[in-house]
Amino acid sequence: MPPLTRIELLRHGEPAGGKRYRGQLDDPLSDTGWQQMWDSVRQTAQDWDLVVSSPLRRCRAFAERLARKLELQFEVDAGFKEIGFGAWEGLSAAQIDAQQLQRFYQDPLRNSPPGAEHVRDFSTRIGDAWHRLVTRHAGRRLLLVCHAGVIRALYVQLLRLELQAMFRLPVGYAQRETIVLDAAGALVRSSFAAISASR
Repeated sequence: MPPLTRIELLRHGEPAGGKRYRGQLDDPLSDTGWQQMWDSVRQTAQDWDLVVSSPLRRCRAFAERLARKLELQFEVDAGFKEIGFGAWEGLSAAQIDAQQLQRFYQDPLRNSPPGAEHVRDFSTRIGDAWHRLVTRHAGRRLLLVCHAGVIRALYVQLLRLELQAMFRLPVGYAQRETIVLDAAGALVRSSFAAISASR
């Protein structure tokens, strides 16, 4: 039987500057964020073959340090950057019109922030990066350090959910999810199943 591919997704911890629509702003992790990340990887066995990361500092700095500590191969893939929020980049929810926010969460396909990366384009980018990753590292055990939007986009694609629901899926700081794929890249099992069942 061909070996399965196991990919663990790890969202970055709290960034410096607090909670806001950060998108592709390149803020580092806060001290709390670093602690969240180390706590997360200590919770289960560390049996990865390599670590892959978004290029943004809130992911890459930790991922690179972890790979060095564990003496693992390390890669950066720009395809796993967070969605670009355009005019909302750097703003807190309180700084954005409440009705605009409500419309965005109800239907992000029709209510993107001004100048933002469209949700469909973002989903396509993540799907392409995922395909490259799975093809290149079939049969291996990976840790992918990335963003809430990336994990949500993968939820939607792997579980075949409606794209409109993407931003309503909960993903906390330093949250980990596991995905197991067969030799053809098809989903065998994932920790996403509980979220799918609850919706």
